[in-house]
Amino acid sequence: MPIHSHQNLAILDVSNNFFQGHIPVEIGTYLPVLMGLNLSRNAFNGSIPSSFADMKMLESLDISDNQLTGEIPQRMATGCFSLEILALSNNSLQGHIFSKTFSLTNLRTLQLDGNKFAGEIPESLSKCYLLEGLYLSDNHLTGEIPRWLGNLSALEDIILPNNNLGGPIPIEFCQLDSLKILDLSNNSIFGTLPSCLSPGSIEQLHLSKNKIEGRLESIIHDSPYLVTLDLSYNSLHGSIPNRIDRLPKLNYLLLANNYIEGEIPVQLCHLKEVRLIDLSHNNLSGHIPPCLVNTSLSEGHHEAVAPTPSGSPMGKEETIQFTTKNMSYYYQGRILTSMSGIDLSCNKLTGEIPTQIGYLTRIHALNLSHNNLTGTIPTTFSNLKQIESLDLSYNLLHGKIPSQLTVLTTLAVFTVAYNNLSGKIPDRVAQFSTFEEDSYEGNPFLCGWPLSKSCNDSGLSAVTPEAYTNNEEGDSLIDMDSFLITFTVSYGIVILGIIGVLYVNPYWRRRWFYLVEVCMTSCYYFVADNLVPRRFYGGWM
Repeated sequence: MPIHSHQNLAILDVSNNFFQGHIPVEIGTYLPVLMGLNLSRNAFNGSIPSSFADMKMLESLDISDNQLTGEIPQRMATGCFSLEILALSNNSLQGHIFSKTFSLTNLRTLQLDGNKFAGEIPESLSKCYLLEGLYLSDNHLTGEIPRWLGNLSALEDIILPNNNLGGPIPIEFCQLDSLKILDLSNNSIFGTLPSCLSPGSIEQLHLSKNKIEGRLESIIHDSPYLVTLDLSYNSLHGSIPNRIDRLPKLNYLLLANNYIEGEIPVQLCHLKEVRLIDLSHNNLSGHIPPCLVNTSLSEGHHEAVAPTPSGSPMGKEETIQFTTKNMSYYYQGRILTSMSGIDLSCNKLTGEIPTQIGYLTRIHALNLSHNNLTGTIPTTFSNLKQIESLDLSYNLLHGKIPSQLTVLTTLAVFTVAYNNLSGKIPDRVAQFSTFEEDSYEGNPFLCGWPLSKSCNDSGLSAVTPEAYTNNEEGDSLIDMDSFLITFTVSYGIVILGIIGVLYVNPYWRRRWFYLVEVCMTSCYYFVADNLVPRRFYGGWM
C-alpha cells in the first residue's frame, strides 16, 4: 500500500478487500496522526507491527478477520494511550493478552475473540474504567473470572464463552447496573448463581455448558428487558417458577439438560414473544399446556422479532444452539430471528397431545419424543404450515397417522417410531414420499409403504394381533435362536465346571456325595411320613 505519502491522513478504511502479505512494519511512522484504521476482513499475515505505538492519536484500530500470528506487541500496550476501540478478533494471535505494563486506560471496546490467547484475564484491564465491551470468547484462557470486573461500572457486554475459565460467578457482578449481555457459556463455572444477579438492564444471559448448581426458582427474577435465558447443560434442579411470566420480553428460553422437575406452569403461556422453548432432557411431568397457543408461535398473535444484540459497535451477533431435524445447530443473525420451535423431549410428560398445539402455525420444529404421551396424533397438526421437523417417537400414541399431514409440504424430518400406531401409512405424496422405514419402526400394526407389511382391503395391517403374538419370537427384541444357543452353552459350562471341581478336589467331592446322601435320606423319610398311607405300616391306625 502506498501510504508513506499520506502523513496527514486521519481515517483509513480498507476493510473487506483482498489485501494480503504483511502489514508494513513502519505503518506508524507513515501515518502518525491517524485516528481510525480499519484493515479487517482481508488476508494480512505475519505479526502486528510495534510501530502502531507511534500513532499517538489513534482511537480505533480494527485488524480483525485476518491471518495474523504472534503476540500483541508490548510497545502497543503502552504507546497507544488514546485507543478506545481495539479489535483483533479471528486471527491466530497467541501468548498472554497484556503484561502488567499497560497504558490503554481509555479503552471502551476490547475484542480479542477467536484467537489462541492463553493464561488468565490480565489484572491490567482493571484500570479500564471506561470499558463497555469485553469480548474474549474462543480462546484458551484459564483461571477464575476476576472479581474486579464488577468494579468496571461502565461494562455492558461481558462475552467470555468457549474458554477454560473456572470458579464461581463473582458476586461483584451484582454491581454492574449497565450490564446487558453476560455470556460465560461453555466454561467450567461452578457454584450457585448470585441471587442478586438481576440487573434491570440485562437482555441476554448465556450460562450454558457449565457446572452451575442451585434451584431454578432462585435464579429467575423480574427482568423486564431479558430476551435470552440460556441455562442449559448445567446441574440446576427445582421447578420452573410461576413468576416466569415476569420476563415479558423473553424470546429464547433454553433450560435443557438439567434436573428440573414438576409441571410446566401455565404462566409460561404468558410469554407472548417467546420463539424458542427448549426444556428437553429434564424430569418434567404432567401435561403439555394447551395455552401455548397464546404465544407468538400462533397465527393469531403478533409476530415477535428478536432485537439486534446490543453492545458491540462491531456488529457481534447473538448465537443460540437448538436441536432440530435430529441435529444440533447454531443460529444467529437473521436466521435466528426467523427460527422458532418447542423441544419437550426426554421428560416424563403424560396425557394427550393438546389439539391446540396444531395451531402453532409459525413453528418450525416440534419435538415431543421420549415421553409417556397417550391418545392419538391430532389432526390439527395439518395446520403447521411452516413445520420442518416433527418428532413424536417413543411415546404411547395409538390410532392412525392422520392422512391430513400430507399437506405439510415443508416437513423434512418426521418420525413416529416406537408407539402403538396402527393402520395404513399416509399416501406417498409430497414430503411423505421421502420418509424411510425408520420413521415408522416399532409400530407392529402399521402397514403400507415404506414398511414391508402390506395392508388388507380395509386398510389394516395384514398381520393380526393373534398372528403377531404367534410370531412374537421373530419380532421380539430378543433373538430366540441366539438365546437358546447361549443358554445351552452356559448351562453346559456350569455343569462341566462343577464336575471339574469335584474331580480335582477330594474334599469337596466327599462333601458333595455326603450332601447328596443327606438329601436322599431326607426325601425318603418325608415321603414315608407324609405321603405313604399308614396301612402299609402294619395296618394300625
